[in-house]
Amino acid sequence: MAKKSVSLSVGRGEKLSTKAGAGLTAKGRERYNKATGSNLKPPAPNPKTKADEGRKKSFCSRMAGVVSKSKNAERAKASMRRWNCGK
Repeated sequence: MAKKSVSLSVGRGEKLSTKAGAGLTAKGRERYNKATGSNLKPPAPNPKTKADEGRKKSFCSRMAGVVSKSKNAERAKASMRRWNCGK
């Protein structure tokens, strides 16, 4: 069963602009989770637990692949900066 598509917008405050670091806001995560039954969590740029360290490592490696294979990956690059990837 495919997940329901959710339209999120910078204008409604559900996503951050590329200049602001990309990614979803708390409002956007709440709307997405409610619509799809998911459990998206906020970014973990400075992980406090082992689980968050694993999430950061996984996210950074996944986004590095997106950036390397895409011609225009500004949102991915901005989200990697927000997560402190490469540090």
